[in-house]
Amino acid sequence: MSKNTYQEAIENSNIVSKTDIDGIITFVNDEFCNIFGYSKKELLGKNHNIVRHPDIPSEHFKNLWETIKFNKKTYKSTVKNLTKEGRSVYLNTTITPILDKDGNIKEFIAIRYDVTQEVELKKNLEKKDKELKLLNKTLEMRVQEQTKQLKELNQTLEQRVKSEIEKNKQKQKILFWQSRMASLGQMLANIAHQWRQPLTELNLALFNVKKSASNQEFDELEKYYKDSKEIIANMSQTIDDFSNFFNPNKEKQKFNLKNSIDESLNITRKLIQKENINIKKEYIDLEVFGVSNEFSQVIINFLQNSAHEFNKKNIENKEIIITIKQVTIESQEFAQVTFSDNARGVDENTLDKIFEPYFTTKHQSNGTGLGLFMSKLIIEKSLNGTMFAKNSNKGLLFTINIPL
Repeated sequence: MSKNTYQEAIENSNIVSKTDIDGIITFVNDEFCNIFGYSKKELLGKNHNIVRHPDIPSEHFKNLWETIKFNKKTYKSTVKNLTKEGRSVYLNTTITPILDKDGNIKEFIAIRYDVTQEVELKKNLEKKDKELKLLNKTLEMRVQEQTKQLKELNQTLEQRVKSEIEKNKQKQKILFWQSRMASLGQMLANIAHQWRQPLTELNLALFNVKKSASNQEFDELEKYYKDSKEIIANMSQTIDDFSNFFNPNKEKQKFNLKNSIDESLNITRKLIQKENINIKKEYIDLEVFGVSNEFSQVIINFLQNSAHEFNKKNIENKEIIITIKQVTIESQEFAQVTFSDNARGVDENTLDKIFEPYFTTKHQSNGTGLGLFMSKLIIEKSLNGTMFAKNSNKGLLFTINIPL
């Protein structure tokens, strides 16, 4: 290579400098001047430590000189340097000793590449990683606090939560029992609501029994006696319905989707009647493997959310459509359950967060924000299925796919 060609190659390289054996700058190319902000006149004849960053320890330079000057080997490293304006730059640096024909060092040539963006990106990623770890720790502390509140609220539930935590420390277990407790409160409210009218009717029937007995109207007495028995039987059936729903038996087995959905509708029938909701059903008989009560809980969560949205948006003709059908997805058969309402849906930002724990659009007194989170968990973990939500023409549409 001719001297001119060699000089041209040096000039066109990325960031190039040359020094004598004492580190005095003898050459810099234009890129070197551009990145450090010095002119060639300001650099030539100066010691190369003019661009040294004060953060770099002297041990680094001791190792550098030992490598290139005493061992006569090439030195490679990513080095933090300082520009004329005081800005930090990171350069991928290769320094090579140039030897004469006798093997003595004539000069050193350094070729550098700007990797400032890559280094800063790595530092930002490390910072984000630390923030995520801190966020995770904060979340763990929040879960522990929620567990403490649960123990204070219900001693029996505390023992069940404690037992589950001993078996499995996963945070999802804690969230499951919190959701269960919220459901229990809702169900107790439903029982109270469903008993209020029968108790009034029973009180009236007993009054009529007493009146008929006093007047020796035995036919009327028999009638009121039968009415009272029927009222008590209906109240007893209400207890049976809710007892079955909260049965602690979690053994998985085949169950009929139609029966499980109808059980949910039966449990929430007073809510449906009170809100004057029109339920449309399009069913086929399909059985899946799992826990029927847990699937019923999913449907109840949907119903309660729809009722809340109906009231919130003052919907007049309230309608819910529930369907069961068999579909094929990627050559596998699934039972597909859809649940839709006409409550005008939710905005896209809310839709993205709808299954997150503790996210709710309700007032804190009306919900924990766990209902849909636990519903998705039940479908995915207990039934090995999938669940997603999207806005339809009229409202929100939930779709559940469970393998057959």
